[in-house]
Amino acid sequence: MKTLLNIIWLVFGGFWLALGYFLAGVVCCLLIVTIPWGIASFRIAAYTLWPFGRMVVDKPGGTGVFSLLGNVIWLLVAGIWIAIGHVVTAFAMAVTIIGIPLAIANLKLIPVSLMPLGKQIVPTNRPFASHYPVRTYR
Repeated sequence: MKTLLNIIWLVFGGFWLALGYFLAGVVCCLLIVTIPWGIASFRIAAYTLWPFGRMVVDKPGGTGVFSLLGNVIWLLVAGIWIAIGHVVTAFAMAVTIIGIPLAIANLKLIPVSLMPLGKQIVPTNRPFASHYPVRTYR
C-alpha cells in the first residue's frame, strides 16, 4: 500500500515539490551562511519524494539554542509561506477521492517545513504515520 501511495504521490506532485526543496537547498548552500537550511531543504526534498511510510521526529538528544534560533529565522523568512502553500495544495488535492491520501501527505509536510532544523526522518510501518506514537497493548 505504501509503495502504491508513494508512486501516485510522486506522479501527482511529489516530484515537483522535491525539486523545489532541492533547488532551495542548492541556493542555501551557495550562500554559505545558510548551509544549515540547505541541508534541511535536502532532507525535506528526500522526504517529499517518498513520504508514505516515513515520519518526522525530533533528533535524539534534543536541539540546541542554534537550532531554535535557526528555526525562528526560517519560520519568519520562508516557513510560513511554504506551510500556506502546502495547505492550499492539500485543499486542491482533497477535492477528489483519490487525492485525499495525497492531501494528508501534503499536510504531513507542514511541521517539517515550518521548523526543519533539529528534525530527522525515520521509517515507520504505517503509511499515514503521525508524530504521536501508537500504543500497543499486549
